Amino acid sequence: MPMRTLLLNPPSFEKFDGGASSRWPASREIESYWYPVWLCYPAGMLPDSRVLDAPPHGISAEETIRIAGDYELVVLFTSTPGYARDLQLAEAMKEAHPWLKICFVGPPVSVEPERCLRDSPAVDFVVRREFDYAVVDFAQGRPLEEIPSVSYRRNGQIVHNPQAPPIQDLDALPWVSPVYKRDLDIRRYNVPFLLYPYIALYTSRGCPARCTFCLWPQTHSGHQWRVRSATDVAREVEWALANFPEVKEIFFDDDTFNYGKRRTIELCEKLGPLNFTWSCTSRVNVDYETLKAMKDAGCRLLIVGYESGDPQILKNIKKGATLDMARRFTENCKRLGLKIHGDFIVGLPGETPETIRRTIEFAKELDCETIQVSVAHPYPGTEFYEYVRQHGYLTEDAMTDECGHQLPNIRYPGLSQADLLDWVERFYGEYYFRPKVIWRIVRRAVWDPVERRRLLKEAREYLSLRAQRKRYVRAMSRSQAARQTAHLAVGESVE
Repeated sequence: MPMRTLLLNPPSFEKFDGGASSRWPASREIESYWYPVWLCYPAGMLPDSRVLDAPPHGISAEETIRIAGDYELVVLFTSTPGYARDLQLAEAMKEAHPWLKICFVGPPVSVEPERCLRDSPAVDFVVRREFDYAVVDFAQGRPLEEIPSVSYRRNGQIVHNPQAPPIQDLDALPWVSPVYKRDLDIRRYNVPFLLYPYIALYTSRGCPARCTFCLWPQTHSGHQWRVRSATDVAREVEWALANFPEVKEIFFDDDTFNYGKRRTIELCEKLGPLNFTWSCTSRVNVDYETLKAMKDAGCRLLIVGYESGDPQILKNIKKGATLDMARRFTENCKRLGLKIHGDFIVGLPGETPETIRRTIEFAKELDCETIQVSVAHPYPGTEFYEYVRQHGYLTEDAMTDECGHQLPNIRYPGLSQADLLDWVERFYGEYYFRPKVIWRIVRRAVWDPVERRRLLKEAREYLSLRAQRKRYVRAMSRSQAARQTAHLAVGESVE
């Protein structure tokens, strides 16, 4: 019999979404939870396993340690902001249950496996990048030295087995939706711009784009684009619709859902007859014909990474897109009635107050249904991280506060950490406090009582965080002014 396996998205900061699908691990402005999709693949191959998604289910560290005692193997998906806490949890689990084998997976340990094994003896081994088959092989009794992609200790030395090639046959993997049905309460998952309740599926892995800041392709899923067959996707959707009748929307959470035109249209031909509402990720280089096929097949909303309104910054981050492409794409979506959730980032290479101003005005021009504005975070393993490290822009500060919310850990000439966070709040304020946007939100609330309750909750959460961030900006500004005064007093340069 395979080892009894607990696949764990660990408890961390309150309302922290850093688990096995979140590409931007942090506590959001508004409470949000993505599904732990990556953990559900090996869980589907291990009948006596359990996926424990602690944050959305409100499971404490103490309760997690107790639950772990019923298992022989724990596979913990860690994130950069939560890594230190995850090590502490692993040590507590091992102390309470010495027989446990503990494996860490996720971007931080894929990038620095040796560091993880040196940081804590509680971690028995690490699986780098895709971990589906490696975890299952170990649970079924295969020795570590025979399993690709594994890093482990042997005779006091750390051994790194050769990296396995990316999984090509995605249809051979189990569906994740039956694991959701078995282990998760889908009412616990909420993303503000998706219909509630929703579930998330992957139809592909990897992203050929080379965006320098993007965490997943550079550290976990890879740049090689691999797809499930349209038939396999449609069959899982059909199963999910039958088994989750309460679901209002399915979100295709691929790195980039509609990368290939022919494949996207083929997929839409299979999804259309199922008559359901769905949303997905998208880049701006998708043409009108493809967008129309998606709309006709039930697509409602696209998550689009615009990132910046400055053409040079788009080149700096290797976005592979232009402002004109973004304008044309957005216009086509509006013509078709497709909604857009636009993602923007403050603090990318080359950022100045002038480039941020251009991005804010560009966002207003596009006028997406909703937006998210993030502080640029240089995650280890990304090209962006190497850039800020080599240029001396990386600070030693934490990238989250005590609640898991984003804090800047970079500073540029002319843009301090306080400036970056202040610009995030100015961006949100200028965008959302426009009359037509306020009317758009009020109109939704008036006609839908469920949406009204949700919007009121989101407003309270955002305004609370907004006040907290303003206090941080004031404190950081005072600290920066004190440093400047001290430097000037001894005749040193401020920078």
